[in-house]
Amino acid sequence: MTNYPKIAIIGAGLAGCEAAWQLAQRQIPVTLYEMKPERFSPAHSNPDFGELVCSNSLRANQPTNAAGLLKEEMRTLGSLIMVAAETTKVAAGNALAVDRQAFAREVTEKIESHPLITTIRKEITALPNAEIVIIASGPLTSDALTEALTPLTGERLHFYDATAPIISAESVDYSIAFRANRYAEAGEVGDYINCPMNEEQYLKLIETIAEGDRIAIRDFEDIKVFEGCMPVETMVARGPLTLAFGPLKPKGLIDPKTGREAYATVQLRSENESATMFNLVGFQTRLTFPWQKKVIHLIPGLEKAEILRFGTMHRNTFIDAPKVLNKFFQHQKESHIFFAGQISGVEGYPESTASGLIVGLQVAALLNQQELFTFPETTALGALTSHISNTHSKHFQPMNINFGLFPPLTGKKRRKRERLEAKAERARQDLQAWLDSTPVQKI
Repeated sequence: MTNYPKIAIIGAGLAGCEAAWQLAQRQIPVTLYEMKPERFSPAHSNPDFGELVCSNSLRANQPTNAAGLLKEEMRTLGSLIMVAAETTKVAAGNALAVDRQAFAREVTEKIESHPLITTIRKEITALPNAEIVIIASGPLTSDALTEALTPLTGERLHFYDATAPIISAESVDYSIAFRANRYAEAGEVGDYINCPMNEEQYLKLIETIAEGDRIAIRDFEDIKVFEGCMPVETMVARGPLTLAFGPLKPKGLIDPKTGREAYATVQLRSENESATMFNLVGFQTRLTFPWQKKVIHLIPGLEKAEILRFGTMHRNTFIDAPKVLNKFFQHQKESHIFFAGQISGVEGYPESTASGLIVGLQVAALLNQQELFTFPETTALGALTSHISNTHSKHFQPMNINFGLFPPLTGKKRRKRERLEAKAERARQDLQAWLDSTPVQKI
């Protein structure tokens, strides 16, 4: 086996595990550090690797959605996280959602059993003495490590992230709630539980949310909230119809008892494979636990719902990527240091995984004395890379992958569906052409 330099990866979340896997599968040994169970962040509780905190959904799975396209590209490149997600997926319509516990267990078993991955369970408070360091410590990087990284990253940025409550499926009143996927075919058994609301019920719900007591956020008064994980009370504050046109939109959900769409509909998504637990889609919150209970029990069908986990809110930390990193996720001044995951300025489970995959490939290329590379900007992987290295951004913020990050199509005008299909097909062809012409070792 070739004698490669020592590689240290800090953090066994999605990005860290993916980077470790990509390297180890190319016969490059790595050491992966994880502080759990020696120490848990405020949002983590599972000692396994790859713990999902905010949601169990990796979002859309169809390639005509940017998140779905990103997952397709990662599958093409042999992503560990994508395989683990498919192995532990739960019913979620067109989305890819997983049983969180089974998923984390699957990732942990794959990583710990790999002969070229050494796992060390301890908190890292300073950069390890290694020739190459991949920092994938996540959005809840410990205070000690954050301080150690400050000379490398400059000002630490942050936003707040929220999680949604989880309830027992057995406690749902199915005489009111119904199973269905949005725009489902007739007779199709739905993956989601839907709680229909009339206008009066909806207005009462948002009034109660607006009045609700909130858990105080310490450390910062200026709370910056990520748009993709907006607390329900923040959405309500933006206007009385924000929820009705957002996560509670009834479009495509026909109540079988009335034969029509309701005024608003609360959706519940399966949290585990056995479908005994469901989370409230779009109900991330920092309301106090008693007030969350009050709000949930106002929802038709959930009047007696058993709440298994209340929603919480926590701080996420990320670096100003365009000022710190180059287009390879590599530190601009310290070339032996790479960043991956949400701390690098990406947002979302698929995006964090993708950054780990990209960094793994970059480090493998570096060790093989090949030039570092960039994916075509027409691909989801390329669009993600372009975002974190966008030096034109005056106020950098994490962003989920979306087709707005892709270059526009040329030629004739197309309708929306045709545009999405064309962008997905262009990405597919360009990625394959890139793989055929680039010396990326396949696994």
